[in-house]
Amino acid sequence: MQLINSQIFDNKGETNTLSATIKNSIPFGDKLGYGIGNFSTGVAMQVVGAYLVFYATAVLGLPGSLVGAAVSVSIIWDAITDPLMGYLSDNTRSRIFGRRHLYLIIGALGLALTNFLIWNIRAEFDYMIKFLLICLYILLFKTFMTIYVTPYTALGAEISSDYNERTTIQASKTFFFLVGLAFVSVAGMYLFFQPTEEIAHGQLNPQSYSNMGLCSSIVIILATLICYITTKKYIPILNKQQMCIEKRISFSTLFVSFKSAFSNVSFRLVALCYMFNNIASALLSNIGLHVFTYTFAMHSQEIAFIIGVQFLVSIISQPVWGAIARRMDKKPAMILALIVCMISSILFMVLVFFKAFVAGNPLYFMAYAVTAGFGTGALFTLPLSMVADTIDIDELKTGHRSEGVYYGCLTLYYKIAQAVTLLGVGFMLDLVRFNANLPVQENSTLVFLGLILALGSFISFAFAWISIRNYSLTEESVISIQKQIAEISQQSSCK
Repeated sequence: MQLINSQIFDNKGETNTLSATIKNSIPFGDKLGYGIGNFSTGVAMQVVGAYLVFYATAVLGLPGSLVGAAVSVSIIWDAITDPLMGYLSDNTRSRIFGRRHLYLIIGALGLALTNFLIWNIRAEFDYMIKFLLICLYILLFKTFMTIYVTPYTALGAEISSDYNERTTIQASKTFFFLVGLAFVSVAGMYLFFQPTEEIAHGQLNPQSYSNMGLCSSIVIILATLICYITTKKYIPILNKQQMCIEKRISFSTLFVSFKSAFSNVSFRLVALCYMFNNIASALLSNIGLHVFTYTFAMHSQEIAFIIGVQFLVSIISQPVWGAIARRMDKKPAMILALIVCMISSILFMVLVFFKAFVAGNPLYFMAYAVTAGFGTGALFTLPLSMVADTIDIDELKTGHRSEGVYYGCLTLYYKIAQAVTLLGVGFMLDLVRFNANLPVQENSTLVFLGLILALGSFISFAFAWISIRNYSLTEESVISIQKQIAEISQQSSCK
């Protein structure tokens, strides 16, 4: 059944009976509009993830341990609030905004404001004032990120129940997320971090961060508006689906929702895999700029070239991984992607040991960039599609879907681990004796910086592979579960 057609709304804007249940494919334009909403997420996450630790240590002059602690606390706060926000969104009832759309607007506006404030902390401020402002702004930023991302992700999981269509929806979402990351990492380097006569390395110029903050905040708002306008037509359809389920927000229902998610074995396995994948991502985002700048002596344009190739391959790989998942199924495709990512980590480790030979030449990094880009392309898409499948198990058991809770719990898993990782990164920067005030770092410092990234990523991918091995859902089993849900629904008095 086609999701949207010329008969989807009558003259009063009500959904008809044929369109009340969302099943299979949705129009390409709607996938596109929904996916653009993740451009906001990519920009917001990457502008903080890729630059904050470097900005706070190398530009503002704060110790890595303090910065790592501040970021880790904010991520723990973010992790705790994600499932709470998911529960709130699942149980929101609004004829105008539905369960998700109001939070998209609130979250985007808050993200834009706090993002702008983060990059306008003056380097000449008192030491303690700089630290307190970093703590305050990043906590607010993470709060608005939760308000935006959790309902947005849940929206993508509930607009289709088709096994393979879920992957294409997530692929569209991933495509724009990666474009958002690339916009910040690649275009950001080229546009905002140009070297000057006074500052040879543009990433050390405080004004560059202020300009980047303003531009990225505007982009966040514009992309969110496109997503909102494109997907608001689904609000009446999804509202009608929720009319049968009247749940009051209370501690008891909150506990039941969380217990149901955490007791779902298939969900736990996907969540653990996703958690370990994102530890590797956290290492690259938060120490990668240190490694490329100091270990490999690269300027902003050279760094942008390497990262740009990696993102380009990830973006191009989306339809490839979709085809692989359809042919092999999702779990085998995930295992293949993790093996590719482990190979990329080994390649990077080799580059670290030959740093004197490859320094300043991005061409030596192409094998790593292509391999890493292709492997991580699947890790952004397939786990989120698999979570939507695990929610079918919960729906069969409880009679309702809790996408917000599930995706909130998913981020709880990986963000707590990410917080611990970032805290470790901050202390490791101090442990390997990284000193932003030194014109040249010690050779041992340069080697250890590279090994933290290479070896840490390899271990993370290996644990992700171990986690996903026992995942048992297949296309056949998911279709069987959905048939049982349909049979129960037909017997229900709520049509």
